[in-house]
Amino acid sequence: MLKKILGLAPKLESDGSYSPSKMALKMSVADKTDFENISYQKYEGKRSKILVIFTEQKNLKMKNGKDFSTGNHPVEALLPMLHLKNAGFEFEIATPTGKPVVFEMWAFPRKDEHVNAIYKEHKSSFERPVKLSDFINTSFAHSDSYAAVFVPGGHGAMIGIPEDKNVAKILNWAHENDLFTISLCHGPGAFLSTTLNNQKFLYKGYNMAVFPDSVDNKTPMIGYLPGKMPYGLSENLKSLGANLMNTKMDKTVCVDRTLITGASPLASNELGKLAAKTLLKELN
Repeated sequence: MLKKILGLAPKLESDGSYSPSKMALKMSVADKTDFENISYQKYEGKRSKILVIFTEQKNLKMKNGKDFSTGNHPVEALLPMLHLKNAGFEFEIATPTGKPVVFEMWAFPRKDEHVNAIYKEHKSSFERPVKLSDFINTSFAHSDSYAAVFVPGGHGAMIGIPEDKNVAKILNWAHENDLFTISLCHGPGAFLSTTLNNQKFLYKGYNMAVFPDSVDNKTPMIGYLPGKMPYGLSENLKSLGANLMNTKMDKTVCVDRTLITGASPLASNELGKLAAKTLLKELN
């Protein structure tokens, strides 16, 4: 009751899940982003496509059994997409089974004209995405048309995607064909899929930025999460041999070979800039 009075109690949704408390939203969600509308020298080559793998799942079960109302974080998805679009790239939107993309709409920056514009531009694709197995069947033979695979963050990226064999196939396909892999925050949970069926972790020895478990462990105190996370992502990646470049929820971004990563939603703009500049430099 005291937490509710102080605005620290997570909000109960109609489906029984919990979204962040009033206090957590006040501390972590802004009406506008720090997006920089940069004019890049647009890419005009053949490898203009970027596959974006979104979650289609909404509820992530915490250790205490409560469901966190999540999905993909809109800023973590749309700011990098804005930069990549400005650099001349186009997107194929996909989810594991072709169900609609799920966003954390409580985190949507309502007054940001750029974010609203790209969301509306791709809304039909978010509602009717490509199925991963269909992408594998139709597009693996056309790797020379693709520049990168992008896995946005949001806690929803940890629902199903780390256990999805098709995600593993796509990440390995990107790696083998020298496509870039871009991700941030909890999106690198997708990388865990490469260890399915006792396979060696694809990114062992790579430098990467990822959301720190230490922050996830603290956010239930302000009602952002309704309980402790089911497992620690950053420590899991570290145990598999990843070299973590950040310890805080900050703007850290990192490129190592063809892997481009960012630490948190605060890094969304920086990741977009780094991804756009890196792809233009390497592909032109």
